[in-house]
Amino acid sequence: MTEKIVIALDVMSGEQGPSACLDGANISLGRNSNLFFHLYGDQQIIADCLKQFPNLAAQSETHHTDFVVPMDMKPRQALRQGRKVSSMWQAINSVHENVSGGAVSAGNTGALMAMATFCLRTLRRIDRTAIAAIWPTIDGETIVLDMGANLHVSSQNLVDFGFMGAAMARVVFNIKRPRVGILNIGEEEIKGNEDLKTAAAILRESDMPLEYVGFVEGDGISKGHADVVVTEGFAGNIALKTAEGTARQVVTLLRDAFNSSWRAKLGYLLLAPALKPFRKKMDPNNSNGGVFLGLRGIVVKCHGSSDNHGYAHAIDLTAAMIKNNLVNEIRKDLDVFYKDQDEDLLAKPEIKQDKTESKDKS
Repeated sequence: MTEKIVIALDVMSGEQGPSACLDGANISLGRNSNLFFHLYGDQQIIADCLKQFPNLAAQSETHHTDFVVPMDMKPRQALRQGRKVSSMWQAINSVHENVSGGAVSAGNTGALMAMATFCLRTLRRIDRTAIAAIWPTIDGETIVLDMGANLHVSSQNLVDFGFMGAAMARVVFNIKRPRVGILNIGEEEIKGNEDLKTAAAILRESDMPLEYVGFVEGDGISKGHADVVVTEGFAGNIALKTAEGTARQVVTLLRDAFNSSWRAKLGYLLLAPALKPFRKKMDPNNSNGGVFLGLRGIVVKCHGSSDNHGYAHAIDLTAAMIKNNLVNEIRKDLDVFYKDQDEDLLAKPEIKQDKTESKDKS
C-alpha cells in the first residue's frame, strides 16, 4: 500500500483567494492519489469551496483559524500577532508536530520565513536559511539559491547553500552528482570577491556528492550550465525579478506583434501549436514554489499571484521532497562534511624526531 503524503495548506493566503489554492490542491491530487491535506483557514469559506471538489474534500481535514497574516505586515509584527492563531502559523506548526510532512503558503514572504524559522528552527550547523527556486532553462531546469532571504552571506554560507541545493537536485531532479556553480560576474577564477573565491575553493576540494563546475555568469543560468547555482539573496532576487520581467516582456511583444495585422493573426493561427511549448516554458506558474532550505522541515512559498496551476506545481514539488526525505538528505550531507572538517581540526601534526647521531669530540 502506498504511504500517504500529508501536506498542510495555508488556504487563506494569496491574491486569488482560497478557491485558487483548493483548485490547485485538487489538480495535484489528481496527479498524486496518495496525497492528504490539512487545510488551515476560515472553515465556512473552505467548506463552500470544497463543494466544487468532492475528491479533495474526501482527502482533507479542515482546521479553523480566524487570523490571516496581511501581505504588508512586517515579519516581527506578524510573528507577534499571528503566532499560534493564524492560518500561516498553524500550517507550519503542523510540520513541527509531525502532523504534516510539509507546508505550502502564498502569503507574506518575510512573515512566512520568520514563522518557519521560529517554529521549525534551522538544522544543526546551519545559521542561514535560503530560498531555492526552480529556474527553467533551454533544455531543462536549474535550482537557484538564495533568492532573497539573505542580502549578505559569508563564504561558508555559500558552501552550505551549495550542499543544500545539491541535495534538493538529487531529490527533485534525480541526479546523483548535480553540477554546482557559483553566480559571478565572470567565469574566470580571478573574478569576484574573496567570499566567492573561498567558497569556490571549498566546493572544488570537497568530497561530496556533487560536481563543482566553477563560476557561472547570469546568462549561464538559463543556458543550463549548472544544475544548482549559488548566490546571495541580493543578486539572486534581482536576477529572478529581471528574468520574470523579461519573460513577460517577450510574451507581451509577441502578442502585440501577432495582433498588429490580419496577416499576423493568420500567422499566429499557423504557429499556435508550435508556440504552445514556448508559452508553457515561459509561464512562471509552471516553475512555482520557493523552497526554504536549512530548516528542520519543508516549507514552500508560492507566488502571491499564483493561480490554480501555480499552486498545483508547488504542491507537486512539496510532495516530491516529502517522499524523498529532503531534510534528511541535507542533514546527512552536512554531518559528513562538517565531521571531516572537525576531524581535520582535531588531527595533530606528526612530530618528526631528529635522529641525527651526535659525534664525539676528541
